[in-house]
Amino acid sequence: MKTNSFLCLLLLALLALCDLQAQAVEFGGLDASPMDAAHYPRRAAYQNYLDADDPDRTQKIKVLYSRPNKKDRDVFGGLEPYGQDWRLGANEATEVTFFQAVEIGNVTIPAGVYTMFAQIYPQHWVIKISEQRFIAGAANRDVAKDIVAVTVPTEMVGKVREAFTIGFQEINDNNVNMVFEWDRTRAELPINLSPPQMAGADASPMDLIAYPPMSRLMNFVEEDEMEANAPQVRVVYSRPQMNGREIFGGLLKFGEVWRLGANETTIITFFKDVTIGGKDIRAGNYGLFAKVNEDNWEFILHRNVQSWGNANHDDKDNIVTVKAPTAKAPKTLEALSMTFVKTGDNTVDLAVGWEDTMARLPITVKK
Repeated sequence: MKTNSFLCLLLLALLALCDLQAQAVEFGGLDASPMDAAHYPRRAAYQNYLDADDPDRTQKIKVLYSRPNKKDRDVFGGLEPYGQDWRLGANEATEVTFFQAVEIGNVTIPAGVYTMFAQIYPQHWVIKISEQRFIAGAANRDVAKDIVAVTVPTEMVGKVREAFTIGFQEINDNNVNMVFEWDRTRAELPINLSPPQMAGADASPMDLIAYPPMSRLMNFVEEDEMEANAPQVRVVYSRPQMNGREIFGGLLKFGEVWRLGANETTIITFFKDVTIGGKDIRAGNYGLFAKVNEDNWEFILHRNVQSWGNANHDDKDNIVTVKAPTAKAPKTLEALSMTFVKTGDNTVDLAVGWEDTMARLPITVKK
């Protein structure tokens, strides 16, 4: 009997504990301004139903926003006062994800996640995109994090739209409008999906050397000196720096082929026919590599001009290889450096130096 009483008490205690645990969990109800998503392309939202080669599989833009309802209210100029920033929705700030770089208002915006706002007026909106995230609405937001502000006209639509809506209108393969509509007002934000590609400053800047030296400045050469200074050889190359690194035997392993610079293949241009390593070379553009050894370099002249260094290089494109002894540079060279040294009436050395090492490639220019 005592055992049965104990079991009953234990069961009641467990039921009470379960009830307390259930009471500790609170689930939110449906929001009056439910969240929604807008996708571009629209069909990218159900990518798993699309064929592998369907172009709409590639998502470009996604917007997460809340959709307040009009509910017989005056929206613009009433619920949302003119001249103030609006969150372009309700609750949390509207969030836009660009899956690629885009251009808005002549500003290139990198791929990433941003928030959007609109400063509204009767005839136009100023749409703003910000790097600030995880905020509720526009109150106390950091306007210093805005990266673009674009003024777009508004227009009246014929039918009242009860719920705030964001969508997209494709203009062509490279341009799309993000469309905002609520009540009887519509605004469109133009987005360029093919923004200009502008490179920043390179850590290994390009440079060029010319022989004769004045051949790069022909507009400053006296007429009677034109022939003597006519272009014969030019090299365009990138100039990496030591930056505290050991170069030869460290960054550049002995026995390996080096692009003789950085980034794009170093290009040597002969404006006249030349002879290198006993081989006649016709005027034109050529690539230049070097195999770095402990006491010599092997300069490699090749045809693979349109290349990014020596990766996947085919030795069949090589024209001539010249072994040149290395010597100590006159001073430590922080940046890779090249210059031409005249050695005769029609002979010149291409001198290449970096760190404490240099080597020379002899060139004979045919008359």
